[in-house]
Amino acid sequence: MSQVPLTAAGAERLKQELKELKSVKRPAVIEAIAEAREHGDLKENAEYHAAREQQGFIEGRIKELESVISNAQIIDVTKLPQSGRVVFGCTVDLIDVETEEEVRYQIVGDVEADISANRVAISSPIARALIGKEEGEDVAVEAPGGTKEYEVAAVHYI
Repeated sequence: MSQVPLTAAGAERLKQELKELKSVKRPAVIEAIAEAREHGDLKENAEYHAAREQQGFIEGRIKELESVISNAQIIDVTKLPQSGRVVFGCTVDLIDVETEEEVRYQIVGDVEADISANRVAISSPIARALIGKEEGEDVAVEAPGGTKEYEVAAVHYI
């Protein structure tokens, strides 16, 4: 597997999730399985099957997180040159040219992307369009819903 780019903050979030899965959720599901076994016949025991399914999801997520973390190329955004150029990990303030609406995105690795937290994946159309642009430049983003025009208002390395 090739190296996966991660921001330092994103790597920390993934490590915290892994720690919680191993120290809290895994023991809880093991306890639920043991409790469900005590109820008798496992063929018709819905609690047992639900707990086993949950255990499968938890173990799968643990393996995924361990793989991502072990193959991560961690990039500390605060140590990047403050050039005003959009690069991986930086936070970008954009102004929609049509509506004058302001939006802020951080460009992150694919595994740490979360649009509800305004973290967009480096592979997304908006991130690909923004990489290399500087403050004050206009950028056209080709998205599935059509082309949107933005102005890069500010670039932050936080």
